[in-house]
Amino acid sequence: MVSFTLNDRSVSVDADPNTPLLWVIRDHIGLTGTKYGCGVALCGACTVHVDGAATRSCSTDLASVAGKKVVTIEGLSPNSSHPLQKAWIAEQVPQCGYCQSGQIMQAAELLAQIPKPTRTQIVAHMDGNICRCGTYHRIIAAVERASREG
Repeated sequence: MVSFTLNDRSVSVDADPNTPLLWVIRDHIGLTGTKYGCGVALCGACTVHVDGAATRSCSTDLASVAGKKVVTIEGLSPNSSHPLQKAWIAEQVPQCGYCQSGQIMQAAELLAQIPKPTRTQIVAHMDGNICRCGTYHRIIAAVERASREG
């Protein structure tokens, strides 16, 4: 049994400690907002926060989050009222939507560290989160909007 905090709720999971956190979140706990993309921590679709740090859940094993605080897209805000979620809609970022939860979680880490980032800081921080639809300009605009309005 591995215990940790998930979206401000204590959870204990009876799974192999080597199980990727992604599959624990999706299959054992039933939260499906975190997506499987590449499985090797290169695309960012599976990004969650572990103790406030953006983390690729596909390459993070369950044992490594014991006693830690994990936040998924579902835990970012209870009613999608987070400034990034609002900005994402306002800037019409989603097309297929598959990468969006990982993109938002990566951006949330940036805004927690640097509330008013420059465009260069946004681009650098978001590097590594892949959007197959190519909405990078809208993603940047949404992060800028959330920074202004957040």
